[in-house]
Amino acid sequence: MVIVLGIIAVILGGAIAVLGKVGEGAKLTVVDGDFNSIGSALKMYRINAGGYPTTQQGLEALVNKPTTTPVPKRWTRLADEIPSDPWNQAYEYKFPGSKDPTMYELVSKGPDGQLGTEDDISSQN
Repeated sequence: MVIVLGIIAVILGGAIAVLGKVGEGAKLTVVDGDFNSIGSALKMYRINAGGYPTTQQGLEALVNKPTTTPVPKRWTRLADEIPSDPWNQAYEYKFPGSKDPTMYELVSKGPDGQLGTEDDISSQN
């Protein structure tokens, strides 16, 4: 009986380890989905306002009309709220982007929650 319980414990331990790794892959998929949905809203903003929000205006420009220059003449609310990344951190927004200055850049700080480290995830990579 003890041997059977030991075998079951080993199998469950292995399954939990595998599921932990699958969870991290799922979080990366969530980031990709968020980049796509936020990117769609940013493209609609550009069509309506004539350009992307500035870095200072940030993603908040999708929720509330910016009051800083350039104030868009044609503005519509494109999001009720901006989602957080899977690690409960706010996405960073830059325009112009660091690799392609003609496009915006969205950045997730990744699992460590620190900006500028190796686990950061950028929409321009």
